[in-house]
Amino acid sequence: MNNRNLECRPIGVIRTPHTSKYSAPRQPATSRSRSVGVITLNPRSNFEQALHDLDGFGYVWVLFWFDQAKGWKPKVLPPVSDRTKRGLFATRSPHRPNPIGLSLCKLLSVKGRTILVENPDLLDGTPILDIKPYVPHAEAYPRAKAGWIGETHERTPPTHRVVFTHPANRALTSLPAVERSTLRDYVRQTLSRDPFPHAYRRIKARPDGSWVIAVKRWRLTYRVTANRIDVIGAQRV
Repeated sequence: MNNRNLECRPIGVIRTPHTSKYSAPRQPATSRSRSVGVITLNPRSNFEQALHDLDGFGYVWVLFWFDQAKGWKPKVLPPVSDRTKRGLFATRSPHRPNPIGLSLCKLLSVKGRTILVENPDLLDGTPILDIKPYVPHAEAYPRAKAGWIGETHERTPPTHRVVFTHPANRALTSLPAVERSTLRDYVRQTLSRDPFPHAYRRIKARPDGSWVIAVKRWRLTYRVTANRIDVIGAQRV
C-alpha cells in the first residue's frame, strides 16, 4: 500500500455572498435565490491560457477544499434524512479524510483569470483546487439510483408551513435586510421538514410546550400545530 504524501496547492479562491453555513445552499441546484460566485485564479501561473475555450461550456465542476471542516467520522447523520446514520462515503458531508468538495455550477463568464458561476454552494474565501468542464453526454445519468437519498423525504414536499408572526418579524428588524432574509429562509427550510430536535439542529423544548431554535446568536421561539409552525418570537443573545 502506498502511503506517500501527495502535494496539493490551491489554484485560486472564490468570493461568494455566503459567510456561514446558514446562508449557503446545500447544493447549487437547491438555491432559492440567485447569487454569483467570483473565482479568481492565482497570477503568474499562465492560468489565463489554461482557461481558453472554457467559455463554450454551460456548466463546470468546481473542486475545492473544505477549509473550515474539522475532523471526520465513518458514520454521519445527514441534516436532511430519516434520522439514520449513513456511511460517510454515501453522503456529501464536508467532514472527510481529505476535505475535498465538488460542485456543479452554471458557468456565466470567463475573462482573464476570473470565472463567474451561478448559485455556488461554497463559503466566501474557499480555496479552489481545480476547474473541469461538465460534459452532459458522458456525465449525466438521470435514471441512476439515488441510494438512501431517493428513499428518504428529502425529495418529498415539506410537511409543515412556517409562518413568521408580527412580533417575530418586528424583533428581526434590527438585522440588515439581506441577513434578515437569509435567517428567515434558513429557519423555513429547516423547520418545514422536521421541527424537532436533531443532532445538527440546535432545538430545545420549552416548559410551555413551545420550542426554540438557535441560529448563530439568535433564538427563535415557535409553536407546532398540526402541519403549521408559527414563529412567535426572536431574541438576540
